[in-house]
Amino acid sequence: MNALIIEFLKANGEGLDVDIAKALRIPVAQVKSHVSRLSSAGEVICCEVTRYVDGRKIEGICCRLAGNLPTPARGPKPGAKRAANKPGKDAV
Repeated sequence: MNALIIEFLKANGEGLDVDIAKALRIPVAQVKSHVSRLSSAGEVICCEVTRYVDGRKIEGICCRLAGNLPTPARGPKPGAKRAANKPGKDAV
């Protein structure tokens, strides 16, 4: 079961416990149990979240893979400096 949850998170990035349970067709209580074990082992990172969908309050546990950082955005980064090719400096 843990492998299924990890595969779901690899495919989707992150997800609420309710979404994981719906996708894997298992009870939410069972997902919470497996997720807590994976979190204890350091394989996933979880936090409690509150979301509002169509005015309804949805509380749950949001999970993502540990060490799974989003890819950096393309283009120049703040604080990055270009190597300046100035004549007279380190001329070869």
